[in-house]
Amino acid sequence: MKRPSFWFVLFVFVLAGVLAFTNQNPFLQITEKDVLVNLPKNFPKPVYRFAGNKPSPEGFTLGRKLFYDEILSKDGTVSCATCHQRIAAFAHIDHALSHGIYAKIGTRNVPALQNLLWNTSFMMDGRVTDLESQPVNPITNAIEMDETMEGVEKKLRSNNEYRQLFARAFGDSMATKDKILKALAQFTGLMISSNSRYDKFMRHEDTLSAMEKNGLTTFRKKCTGCHSEPLLTDNTFRNTGLAPDSSLKDTGRGKITANKNDDFKFRVPGLRNIEITYPYMHDGRFRNLQQVIAFYANGANFGRGADPMLRKIGALSAKEQSELLAFLKTLTDRQFLYDRRFADPRMP
Repeated sequence: MKRPSFWFVLFVFVLAGVLAFTNQNPFLQITEKDVLVNLPKNFPKPVYRFAGNKPSPEGFTLGRKLFYDEILSKDGTVSCATCHQRIAAFAHIDHALSHGIYAKIGTRNVPALQNLLWNTSFMMDGRVTDLESQPVNPITNAIEMDETMEGVEKKLRSNNEYRQLFARAFGDSMATKDKILKALAQFTGLMISSNSRYDKFMRHEDTLSAMEKNGLTTFRKKCTGCHSEPLLTDNTFRNTGLAPDSSLKDTGRGKITANKNDDFKFRVPGLRNIEITYPYMHDGRFRNLQQVIAFYANGANFGRGADPMLRKIGALSAKEQSELLAFLKTLTDRQFLYDRRFADPRMP
């Protein structure tokens, strides 16, 4: 039998190395087309514009691996994806409150990750104002990952696979805080949701049922004071009128500003994919949308300090509540939910 040539053996060896490095599943390969920043035409200008951090296949791939890797936590048990689950539009459907390292339980529900380029602040209390800086908070939080950025750098620098990934993404194998945050921003920044049935209806590409249209009408009359279109949030902080949970002692925005007028105010969330991001409210007290709608449908539910905008909702009949629920379900963006780019790279 004729022995294979040296060049053939070398080609096979190199090819095997490339496949092992990039991931053997071609479904998960990231191309230049995958990292184009396609901004929806009807959206406003984004706040974060990738200045000095243009997405690349290599940078995005690194950010994706970091997002799903427990190496970011102190004991290697918690990743970003532990709380931000793809199956729930990168929210957390397992628990009312976030769970972190050492089985510790947080004080807030996990917000969904989508359309982050348009956020003027992050976290429910707005303590972070920049997309690139945001991951530092959960990584260093004693309840969530309980690690230091120096500790993360050290672990990544000693990992040969990560050294290769950083070299490909940034031309330098040395993991640094700046590169880590830029890679994560490339991954999370491209989580753009804009192709729900609602969006297609607005673009005249699809229709809504009479019930859904009635729900949209009610939504525009009663809800857009806070959940303004097309992002379905106005990025403000408001008191939802919920009675504070005495066990959590969470004063929300007030803890950040030290202004009593901001006590119990939380960031208005975007409502895209709201159908699957249960539980709801900052403390996860409502298990389904029917409970949320019923709460806002009756002004008697609002406690002291409730935002004045809530009073404008007025009473909602059972029919209006059903129609509003039907409309909210049109905000589910299945293209976003099933986007292969955001899948766990460790999947077979």
